[in-house]
Amino acid sequence: MAADSDSEKTPQGINRRRLVLDLIGLPIFFALFMFLPAGTWTWSKGWLFMFFLLVVVSAGFVVLQRVNPEVIVARSHFHKGTKQWDRILLGFYFPSMLAIVPIAALDEGRFHWFPVPWWICIVGYFLLLAGMVIVTWAEAVNKFFEVTVRIQTDRGQAVIDTGPYAIMRHPGYVGGILTAIGMPLSLGSLWALIPAGIASLVLLVRTHWEDQTLQTELSGYREYALRVRYKLIPGIW
Repeated sequence: MAADSDSEKTPQGINRRRLVLDLIGLPIFFALFMFLPAGTWTWSKGWLFMFFLLVVVSAGFVVLQRVNPEVIVARSHFHKGTKQWDRILLGFYFPSMLAIVPIAALDEGRFHWFPVPWWICIVGYFLLLAGMVIVTWAEAVNKFFEVTVRIQTDRGQAVIDTGPYAIMRHPGYVGGILTAIGMPLSLGSLWALIPAGIASLVLLVRTHWEDQTLQTELSGYREYALRVRYKLIPGIW
């Protein structure tokens, strides 16, 4: 009975050992790319950021495991059929996002190039939390929320128009941009806004190209786009 219960909670394809390694790997990443560039293990903003991220990411995983475990498997790796232009965009996006942490550590943690008031950090955490909540909400209602852009004929992809998708066509990118901007601000670094801005720009381009792809290749998406007019910001775009 215990084995059956565990299999019901963990969908086929989720590797528990990999999840454990990921959780271990996250602190190692912070040690190498945040505390080493900061030049100290006592950087309080770094510890607060790491604790916040671990709590929110863990909470998001628990929610998804309960309401939409299929998306956890779908997002665990790249899939066949990914658009070549998306691979190129991700080649800019991922390095830009990764660069936020060490640049912020060098700026605020070590050299104090551009000190900012404490309320900037609070604003950053609000943006970061909002972004991660929106992304998790989108993942919770959309089992086709994969890492890359492709038409998922192998999974019977259909238009999703519930949850945040009833308000905007690409809520995941809204959350991604808020997350990118919130990260450097929560760490108290204005210099780290440079890679965050690059990552956000990539997401804007990706939004436009993905929307064009879906309108051309996904059945029912054109009709959905007529009902939900805005890609990212209601009333603007």
